[in-house]
Amino acid sequence: MTAISPAELSELRRQMLRFTQLQLRDEASAEDAVQEAMTAAFTGTQNFANRAQLKTWIFAILKNKIVDIIRQRAREPNQQAASEDIPDGAFDELFEPDGHWTEAHSPSTWHTPENHFSNQQFWTIFEICLTRLPEKTARIFMMREMLGLETDEICKELAMSTTNCWVVLHRARMGLRLCLQERWFQETTC
Repeated sequence: MTAISPAELSELRRQMLRFTQLQLRDEASAEDAVQEAMTAAFTGTQNFANRAQLKTWIFAILKNKIVDIIRQRAREPNQQAASEDIPDGAFDELFEPDGHWTEAHSPSTWHTPENHFSNQQFWTIFEICLTRLPEKTARIFMMREMLGLETDEICKELAMSTTNCWVVLHRARMGLRLCLQERWFQETTC
């Protein structure tokens, strides 16, 4: 395993904790998951074969820990209300009655998406946009897209219908698209 400096370790832990808190919404559980992931990584260094970056490997361990916690919670009664959501019609002003984008809200061109996605600043803005989503919406998006949970698992964890889950995922994607368009893809004029 590659040596990691105390500063790099501190930054990695900070990133892991932020990611975990966004997903679990419980500071104590997030701390525990990060601690368990780091312990597993450092006690299992013989399994790290340098096929990926150290950060990628440790985050993979962390994602598994988060999924374990979510699945454990699914086996226990859900005490958190699932009432938060984006109100119906929140995106109506974006579309014409026939379903096409309005002129003012039409998505802008991404020019060279490969450059945007490789840029670390994009992911900083993405994280800001993700945290601006309602808590439940961001959580469902992360469960599906970042942790790779199946819709049935998400529905069981959050005691919601499949239809509602798909609606929330759609709203999350729309909210992220609007935020990213405003904060990242907005064309500047000189």
